[in-house]
Amino acid sequence: MTKASRVVRATRAKLFGPARAAAFSLSALIAMTGLGHAAELNIYNWGEYINPAVLKKFEEETQIKVNLSTYSSNEEMLAKIQGGATGYDVVFPSVHMQDIMSKLDLLEKTDINAYEGFKNIDPAFLRAKSDPKGEFCLPYAFGTVGIVYNRKVLGKDVVGWKDLIATVKEKGLKFTLLDDMREVLAVGLILNGHKVNSTDPAELQQAADTIIAMKPDVAAFTYDTRPMVQSGDVAAGHFFVGAMVDVFANQKDLGYVIPEEGATMYQEDICVLKTAPNKDSAIKFLQFYTRPEVAALNVSQQTNGTANVPARQLTPDQIKNSKEINPTPETMQRLQIFEDLGSGVRQLDRVWTKVKTAQ
Repeated sequence: MTKASRVVRATRAKLFGPARAAAFSLSALIAMTGLGHAAELNIYNWGEYINPAVLKKFEEETQIKVNLSTYSSNEEMLAKIQGGATGYDVVFPSVHMQDIMSKLDLLEKTDINAYEGFKNIDPAFLRAKSDPKGEFCLPYAFGTVGIVYNRKVLGKDVVGWKDLIATVKEKGLKFTLLDDMREVLAVGLILNGHKVNSTDPAELQQAADTIIAMKPDVAAFTYDTRPMVQSGDVAAGHFFVGAMVDVFANQKDLGYVIPEEGATMYQEDICVLKTAPNKDSAIKFLQFYTRPEVAALNVSQQTNGTANVPARQLTPDQIKNSKEINPTPETMQRLQIFEDLGSGVRQLDRVWTKVKTAQ
């Protein structure tokens, strides 16, 4: 007899006597004795990258308690998982990081593609090379990395990087770049007509030289772009399409543009870790997120694109009709997504150090 069984039997007899003990609710007893635990789900996600209303809805419908922890980069998340953190169930890696985690055997096969709600997912967003059928992870959100700008400070709308650089030079203004090696070097690569996944030393040096030439006009390499642009402390900033939340709030003064020269796009997927302690809860969450109304609820607060096709029609009109959030097919052709570079990333590390230390 287990310890739990002995406690159940003894408590039944003590409380009700032999005749009524059999009728005592085991679930009530477990609640009284503390032997049971409510189902939980431990989510590890990017900061401010999910609408709290989505988590609340999941909790209310399933009675599963959600615990949310956040990270600021793919690398931070991977380091924590590889460092032995075993309490997390669900993570939201970018596509190239999903491929890395797959190689490291960190992800659980969920067969989410066999779930009925998976029919809502646009197959064009099955981008992970390690998961072309969606057997492991569920496409979550996508967006672009472009330029958020203060129209009042610039005195005009800008259409791309060359336009922005010429304008700030002419008017003695400043802009910011992300403190992100791959995103910043991608700008330099794109401006020189190269692919953002290049590891060619000559192309990377050319990209670095392009960024270094910008530095006199760069106020900072930072993620704190939004408040700086809103306040007018800088004229513009290199940032994610999520800045559209600010644009919607102040359309007179603020704008966001996908540069005409081209840009990067990002996509994160929802994945279950092989070490997840609550795999059933995790898979229920993936299934829950295939529902159009759930994805639409998330997008309404996040202003990212969604791979859930029916959900797009359920979003507010300003999001549904935004070509910044939902780029046209022509614009999509100008977007590039990062891939796992393997050992080639060392080439980027070398030129990034030159960029950051250049005076």
